[in-house]
Amino acid sequence: MTQQSNHVSEIVLTLSCDDKPGIVAAVANLFALQGFNIRESSQFEDVHSKRFFMRTVFEASEGAKPLGDIKSAFKAVAERYDMQWSLCDVHRRARIVIAVSKWGHCLNNLLNSWKRGSLPVDIVAVVSNHEDMRELVEWYDVPYHYMPVSPDNKAEQEAQILELIDDQDVDLLVLARYMQILSSNMTDALKGRAINIHHSFLPGFKGAKPYHQAYARGVKLIGATAHFVTEDLDEGPIIEQDVERVSHINEPEELVEIGRDIESRVLGRAVRWFAQQRILPNGNKTVVFSR
Repeated sequence: MTQQSNHVSEIVLTLSCDDKPGIVAAVANLFALQGFNIRESSQFEDVHSKRFFMRTVFEASEGAKPLGDIKSAFKAVAERYDMQWSLCDVHRRARIVIAVSKWGHCLNNLLNSWKRGSLPVDIVAVVSNHEDMRELVEWYDVPYHYMPVSPDNKAEQEAQILELIDDQDVDLLVLARYMQILSSNMTDALKGRAINIHHSFLPGFKGAKPYHQAYARGVKLIGATAHFVTEDLDEGPIIEQDVERVSHINEPEELVEIGRDIESRVLGRAVRWFAQQRILPNGNKTVVFSR
């Protein structure tokens, strides 16, 4: 929050709706009347679905204003165009929980970026089905929750995670190489609020030892994909991808290390963009207003 409780001086608006004339003008006029200037704005029309997407950052020219009043004023415009929209304080930090198993490269990158201030989130907890990452997490002074899982207690373990998410008012669950498949109950509960990192440039090599599979096929590019989690394994809307060129001289162990670097930076970007309200759903795809 800025200046006083529930008062904001900078806000970010995201919206999507059927594309019609006058949307941008209606939005700009409404916020001008509320005493806000446009600091940053991005728009996109999906010509296939005829949907319009917009992300705009406004700053107050006449001092901070109650966020609830601004939302109330905007509702008339939103209803006129049947918008799906969100309006929040630019300075509100997304609250996240990170889930991890035994590989800590993505986890460490997120923790380090958060600690040095380049990742605008609050990491409220780390959950794991192993104890391997406890020392690292506690070094960062973040609560570590060991939640072992087996076929016999999977439902109870997932209920524990969801309870933690609810209790801590969490915005996002980040699966940072969490090597468990979430149940449909959990993916439904976290729709649009869980991001996974996949160790390939989807679609690609799945299952055990993906980099060894890639080596066996003599690939020239390896990569990683960050996507929203859905009931369909590794089929959720893609947020970010990256690749790096490799060659026949790279052994499987080298591919693993290169892949881990790619995974870390791809997941870091996806979490940052989520925190900055830059990701808008578009059916089974996303619109990402990245810088």
